[in-house]
Amino acid sequence: MHWDIVIDNFDYFLWGQTKFDLVFPFIHDVGGMLSAVIMAVLGIFGAFWIGMAAGLMRLSKKWWLKIPAVAYIEMVRGMPLLLLIFWFFFLAPVLIGQSLPAFSTTVFCFMIFTGAYVGEIVRAGVLALPKGQLEAARGSGLSQTQAMRFVILPQALRNMIPSFVNQFVSLTKDTSLASILGVSELTRTGVQVDNREMVASFEVWITIAGLYFLLCYILTSYSRRLEAQLSRYQARDR
Repeated sequence: MHWDIVIDNFDYFLWGQTKFDLVFPFIHDVGGMLSAVIMAVLGIFGAFWIGMAAGLMRLSKKWWLKIPAVAYIEMVRGMPLLLLIFWFFFLAPVLIGQSLPAFSTTVFCFMIFTGAYVGEIVRAGVLALPKGQLEAARGSGLSQTQAMRFVILPQALRNMIPSFVNQFVSLTKDTSLASILGVSELTRTGVQVDNREMVASFEVWITIAGLYFLLCYILTSYSRRLEAQLSRYQARDR
């Protein structure tokens, strides 16, 4: 067993060669598990707003809002994330005349891909509320937009939080696909150390799997705690 190799490279697995004072000015140079977390955070942040817009557009009765949202959600959910990454990486130079950094490309694809799933979460969360909520809000003199903004969405978003966290966990694991484009995230650092040492493959990949598990377990535990809290709030409100 060669666990000494894992110990010597453990900091590289966590944040690559990044210096902490350079994380934000030079975000493309971040590596290891830190890179995976940053990509997941940026991806879910952008996906939230994209998904919120797509979900509300799909609920709209106006065809010119609903049809593009349905097309986007169904098309993206029907293709593998890896294919989307390749598609954007090789199409971007044709459209804008220059190549995009691999880090930026993968984060953008994470936003687009996860946004389609968030859109479905938003749609399901709104439809799960009793129809009387919207009717009561409209009866009080609010417009459709005001009723959605001040009455429906605050209630629906509270119920969506566990689903958002679960999607964040899924996206965190999907960041491993960025290694295909050479992004120095957690999986890529494992490949680099394994190729360099060549005698500790088992130990290296057990460590990588353990780090992914630890990260996802923390997020999943937080999701379960949120679900328990929401259940208590809903029981108290009844």
